[in-house]
Amino acid sequence: MRHRYATFIKAINLASDYVLLNISMFAACLLTDKQAGLFGHNQKYIPIVLVFNLIWLLASNVTGFYEAVFNRDSIYIYRNTIRTYILFVTLICVTLILLSGSKGYILSRNFLLYTLALWGFLLGLWKLIFLGIRKSDRALLVDTRRAVIVGGGMIGRDVYNYLLNNPDAGYQPSGFFEDDPGKIYNSSLYLGSTSDCMQYVVDNKINEIFCTLSNSESAKIQYLMQEADKHLIRFKLIPEYYLFEKRPTIIEGFGHIPVISFRQEPLENVLNRFLKRSFDILFSLFVIIFILSWLVPILAIIIKLESKGPLFFVQMRSGKDNAAFKCYKFRSMRVNNDSDKKQASRQDARITKVGAFIRKTNIDELPQFFNVLIGDMSIVGPRPHMLSHTEEYSKLISKFMVRHFLKPGITGWAQVSGYRGETRTIDAMERRVEADVWYLENWSFLLDLKIIFLTMWNTFKGEENAF
Repeated sequence: MRHRYATFIKAINLASDYVLLNISMFAACLLTDKQAGLFGHNQKYIPIVLVFNLIWLLASNVTGFYEAVFNRDSIYIYRNTIRTYILFVTLICVTLILLSGSKGYILSRNFLLYTLALWGFLLGLWKLIFLGIRKSDRALLVDTRRAVIVGGGMIGRDVYNYLLNNPDAGYQPSGFFEDDPGKIYNSSLYLGSTSDCMQYVVDNKINEIFCTLSNSESAKIQYLMQEADKHLIRFKLIPEYYLFEKRPTIIEGFGHIPVISFRQEPLENVLNRFLKRSFDILFSLFVIIFILSWLVPILAIIIKLESKGPLFFVQMRSGKDNAAFKCYKFRSMRVNNDSDKKQASRQDARITKVGAFIRKTNIDELPQFFNVLIGDMSIVGPRPHMLSHTEEYSKLISKFMVRHFLKPGITGWAQVSGYRGETRTIDAMERRVEADVWYLENWSFLLDLKIIFLTMWNTFKGEENAF
């Protein structure tokens, strides 16, 4: 449940951070240019101030810095503070590099260092103060409201327990109204039938009604809703769709029609997709130009000297929306008839000596940067499976196809979480799928960078499942 003061607290945090950011720039300006005053005597500071403020807005939006600051754990808030600050510094540096040829935007090194150092200190100090205030005075921000629940059963019980165990939500549950008293798990909480509800809430100054009745009781729901409006009682309906998935949901409005989504997908946002695709293109071009340009001829000679066959192994695999595409790899096996059916296993006789090395070091995957460049794959995403495996596992694992909402990746969250290599059991594949779905629901640009770093780190230190 969204906290009643979430928007207010978010605004306070946002405004405070911007004040501190601009104080940091002003102080740095005075330290490096005492004639600048309020940035007025030196016009070059005006665009710099604007750029710094816009970049902080971008960095905080990417990391979700101001979301749910009232309810999130203190450790998470501080970790996100550090993450957002690092992204801010990185974006500042990238911007300065791009503008380095423009004389109008030459920036003093001391001004930059003083600003970033002071901003980092003030930001960390303010978050410490905010968390202290939040801990001691959180109750002052919560205007507790009395509430009743109409409808027993599992949904009503879950609502009651949530309100009771989360006082920060701001509700004091009084009990239940239900036409079948047997549905109430605790008889002491039974307040009467649904027809008794309105008289009770009026007499006892109840502020809100939570209704958990099923759609089949629409007449009762309509009556309670109308009566609640007449008596200025807020009425909230918990849809029975809640039973399908016990997880956070997203509700959109199509006019007056509520639409419930059971899965958050950050990459459905156009800006996020643009950011990911831009990074894919730039990174893949770098690898193709500076690595594959000289590596391909060398491996062509080595691979062909050891075994007959093509340099590249090309296989049809399942991509986004389950569309098949040609996936490229350096050939690491002798040419065989089982390549489209059988996964590579430990001590696989089909793997050549040079093949064992390039598989161990992930060099065999490098041609997939061509797949990334043409748009069939992304650098980070669920690993693409053979068509036969997609058909097989889609019948055995309920959420297997969900991973195909995304472009497949050269590396992914499942791979850096220990689920790479051969999947001998259904349980192993289920864990891989869970990791892929988690990535789908929790994508961020920083998460992609983390996965890329962990992939390179695991390559250097060696992986048990790499064969």
